[in-house]
Amino acid sequence: MLVWLAEYLQQNVASGFNVFSYLTMRSIMGILTALVLSLWIGPRLIRWLQRLQIGQTVRDDGPQSHLSKSGTPTMGGLMILISILVSGLLWADLTNRYVWVTLLTLTGFGIIGFVDDYRKVVRKDPKGLAARWKYFWQSVLAGTAAVYLYYTATQPAETALLIPFFKDVMPQLGMMYMLLAYFVVVGTSNAVNLTDGLDGLAIMPTIMVAGALGVFAYVTGNVNFADYLQIPYIPLAAELTVVCAAIVGAGLGFLWFNTYPAQVFMGDVGSLALGAVLGIIAVLVRQELVLFIMGGVFVIETLSVMLQVGSYKLRGKRIFRMAPIHHHYELKGWPEPRVIVRFWIISLVLVLIGLATLKLR
Repeated sequence: MLVWLAEYLQQNVASGFNVFSYLTMRSIMGILTALVLSLWIGPRLIRWLQRLQIGQTVRDDGPQSHLSKSGTPTMGGLMILISILVSGLLWADLTNRYVWVTLLTLTGFGIIGFVDDYRKVVRKDPKGLAARWKYFWQSVLAGTAAVYLYYTATQPAETALLIPFFKDVMPQLGMMYMLLAYFVVVGTSNAVNLTDGLDGLAIMPTIMVAGALGVFAYVTGNVNFADYLQIPYIPLAAELTVVCAAIVGAGLGFLWFNTYPAQVFMGDVGSLALGAVLGIIAVLVRQELVLFIMGGVFVIETLSVMLQVGSYKLRGKRIFRMAPIHHHYELKGWPEPRVIVRFWIISLVLVLIGLATLKLR
């Protein structure tokens, strides 16, 4: 939105306003806008949630240290979504269809999470939105985005699969692109949701992965960098740098209130939306496999749940003391901050490995 204003002011007032047309400048402003917004919204949202008694319900069979968290305001993901949307609408080029796909995906999955949270904490339904309906609406949104992107692709690079560490291996996916995009979006959404079990555990890896995806978006949308790094040049991808910057800013603002001991939890409204937007951005910049590396913490958390359930059903035995795996380490005696920080460190290492794939080809 402000891109248009900057162009108008540049032509009619002063050429200095041209600085706001630069992608790097708008990305910086996107981070700062989202950060300031989330810091401003945070206290007001927390007080509002407390007044409505919208608090987290803690399972009795979980770590005993979590019982003190019962009643902590949840649905704090609303501050993240609002901050990202406002910042993105202000600083991104709204003529870019990739921007709209990401923002609409964020909003759609946020609505699914909101309904789930509302039923849990307001209607006191412990199951929330029925799993089949949650998955149905996730499938509708992800499938719609996948079909739209496939049929609006204008160059082969937009539907090719990039293989990390190999510069000449880029098979065309054809209609399989839609299936891959669907699973990446839905899978990442639910993976982040499973990871969101400790104070700050999910948001910091999300921030790091979003920042790295911003780098991928910038170089993929820059013809010179794309040629130098021997990756496909996708012009529309560059504008996603602004959206990634907004995610980073909003995430940092949320972490201010979510760090241990948390004043607010993001709830499904935040985790489902953030996971989905990371997934769709990875699809748009053609880095689905690199997302699997950088989001390794999310992958490990998801696999731990799958292995736990599978082992119990097949053998009647559990592999972990509790799943997702962060609870396993808590029950082993690790203090919550130790689990959180160590998972952050692992996430940072994995993100750096993901970024290294740009050069190691």
